[in-house]
Amino acid sequence: MSRVTLAQWQMLAAVVDHGGFARAAEAVHKSPSTLNHAVHKLEEQLGVKVLEPVGRQVRLTEAGEMLLRRARQLIESAEALEDVAGRLAEGLEAEVVLALDQIFPSDALALALGRFSAAFPHVRIQLHETVLNGGIEMLYDGRADLVASGLAAQGFLGEPLVTVNFIAVAHPDHPLHGLGRRLDLRDLQRYRQLVVRDSALRHSMDAGWLKAEQRWTVSHLETSLDMVRRGLGFAWLPETRIQPELESGQLIPLPLSAGGLREAPMQLIYRDRDRAGPATHAMAQALREGVASACPGSD
Repeated sequence: MSRVTLAQWQMLAAVVDHGGFARAAEAVHKSPSTLNHAVHKLEEQLGVKVLEPVGRQVRLTEAGEMLLRRARQLIESAEALEDVAGRLAEGLEAEVVLALDQIFPSDALALALGRFSAAFPHVRIQLHETVLNGGIEMLYDGRADLVASGLAAQGFLGEPLVTVNFIAVAHPDHPLHGLGRRLDLRDLQRYRQLVVRDSALRHSMDAGWLKAEQRWTVSHLETSLDMVRRGLGFAWLPETRIQPELESGQLIPLPLSAGGLREAPMQLIYRDRDRAGPATHAMAQALREGVASACPGSD
C-alpha cells in the first residue's frame, strides 16, 4: 500500500510549477502551511529530500526531479481516469464500431479520425474496412454502430455522404492501350480484370465483373491497385486513390466508348440513430467534416 497520496504529489507539483508555496497556494486554493505540511510529510514518508531552498524560493533536488517526473505520470493518469468516468456517467460509449467500405476516401478518413481522437481520446475505435455488402451485413447483425456504404440497407435510412468516382485504368504498356482506338465490351473481355471480393460472409455479390476471360479476385482495394500498377490487369479504381498515378502517367484511363467512369454514391447509416451515444454522433459528424475538407466537390 502506497504511503504517499496522490494529493501530496499534486501539491508538490503545484509548488514546483508556481515557484514557491505562496503562489502555489493561490493557484490551488489551499493555505501555504497546508502545502508545506504535505511536502514535508512526503519527504518524511519517503526518506528523501525533494525540495531545497534557493533564496526565497525552492527548487527540486536531483532526487526530487526524478520522483516528480514519475509522479506526473500518475497525476496525468488519474486525471484521465476521472475524465473517462465522467464521460461514462454522461452516457459516453467506451467504443465505437465503424464499418467503412474500402472505397471511402482515405484523406477524409484520416481527417475524421484525427478530429474524433482530439475530442474523445479515451474512446476506442474499431474500424472494419469492408467491401460491397460487408458493411451492410454488419449493420444487419448489429455489429457496427456506423456504416458508410455505396449500397442501400433495407430497413435503414441513410444520409448522403460522398460520391466516389471510379475510373477504368490500366498500365501504359497494357495491350488495351496498344490497340490505339476506342474500346468496347468485347475488347475488355479478352483481358484480365481485377476485382475486389465482397467481404460479406452471407449474400455476397459479384459486382463490376464483365465476364472477362481471365479474372483475379483479391480481398483488398490496395492489392488491386498494386497489381494494376504492375501491368497485371485492368480495373475500375476510385479516382481519389489513384490521383498520383494518373498525374504521373503511371496509370492511364482506358479509352472506353461508354462506361469508363462510374459513380458510387456513399451513404452514412446509423445502426440506431436515436439510441446512439455522444461518441457515435461525434464520429458521424467527424466523417461529414472529413469529407467536406478532403472532398470539397462531394455531396
